[in-house]
Amino acid sequence: MTILLIIIGFAVMIAFFGISVYNALTKSKILVKEAWSGIGSYLQQRNDVIPNMVEIVKGYAGHENNTLIEVTKWRNKSAMANTPSEQNVANEGLNKALLDFYQVSENYPDLKANEIFIKLQHDLASIEEEINTSRRYYNGTVRNFNQERSVFPKNIIASLFGFTDEVFFKEDATSHTAPQIRF
Repeated sequence: MTILLIIIGFAVMIAFFGISVYNALTKSKILVKEAWSGIGSYLQQRNDVIPNMVEIVKGYAGHENNTLIEVTKWRNKSAMANTPSEQNVANEGLNKALLDFYQVSENYPDLKANEIFIKLQHDLASIEEEINTSRRYYNGTVRNFNQERSVFPKNIIASLFGFTDEVFFKEDATSHTAPQIRF
């Protein structure tokens, strides 16, 4: 009888441990989703500002259609991205297109003096800062979750319940190269 009680007690302890680990992993996963949602809201703000900037530039530099088309294409891909991996690809393309876009805008002094364009540039710069802050937070929650699900014995329970590694939001490959702006 004592042995049976010990076995039952041990089984109950293992069950409570498993539940505790499952709950901790679930909470971490929710934090990752919340962090991704934060990035998404700032990306949406950026996607809302870009068409206004494109329309203003069209008025000054309508013949620069390829650049404007690229910005619009990557903005749309960014808006339609559903996963961090898709967003990484869209973000890289959009960053390159925006760099080209700003280089085009440098060729039009009247555009650079346009108050609405200047305001939109400042808005976009502010949003980019918020996106970077959100990326750091998201990547921190992903790091914590991935570490938590990878260590023993949590990795066993994570595997049993299908918890998989989350994807980091990657920096743009061109971010290591300083943009060249000519006056």
